[in-house]
Amino acid sequence: MKLAFGSWSGGKDCCMACFKAFSDGLKVSFLVNMITEDGERSRSHGLAAKWLQMQAQAMNIPIVQHSATRDNYEAEFKKVLVDLRQKGVTEGVFGDIDVQEHRVWIERVCSEMGFTPHFPLWLVDQKQIVTDFINLGFESVIVAVKADLMGEEWLGRKLDKGFLMDLAKLNNITPCGENGEFHTLVIDGPLFEKRMEIIEANKVLSEGRWFWEITKCQLSPKK
Repeated sequence: MKLAFGSWSGGKDCCMACFKAFSDGLKVSFLVNMITEDGERSRSHGLAAKWLQMQAQAMNIPIVQHSATRDNYEAEFKKVLVDLRQKGVTEGVFGDIDVQEHRVWIERVCSEMGFTPHFPLWLVDQKQIVTDFINLGFESVIVAVKADLMGEEWLGRKLDKGFLMDLAKLNNITPCGENGEFHTLVIDGPLFEKRMEIIEANKVLSEGRWFWEITKCQLSPKK
């Protein structure tokens, strides 16, 4: 079984991609999460780094968190790949769906570093991805939305069939939020050995986005 890393934001798409990778015979042995230069937050979704550490603990998969600025992101990401290569990892799993520019970047960087990239969700219908995610028993909540497209009332909502129905009533929102309309945090599902229980969270508006700022969370036995 080939060893892989999962490019990790904590959200539904990367989680679903890793689930499919396991089903396809890859062993996702590390999660890679790039964080801000101060080490406090995930660069992709703005989540506090410690909650992604807890999430990885719930899944029992080691997480590699590596800081980077926007300017040196590629160079720092490559440093992570060098370290993973020394651990026998040769594959990368990415949750990209249809943003061609990002896929081109991934393929170039992986090729330069001797990795094979995998895109289990590529060009799959977005509504089908979310439906499969829900039907498999994954649970996730909305932790960020674009303020000009979705209001603060969406924060904390569970990603379920009711969410999909309400989302369809809005304009210019893709079912997976592939254009950054919203972001999620997965708290339970088939890949999890424990579940995350969010106890306290505040709504914060920053730079045109509403964030569900988690202040208290714990691991609990699965239901």
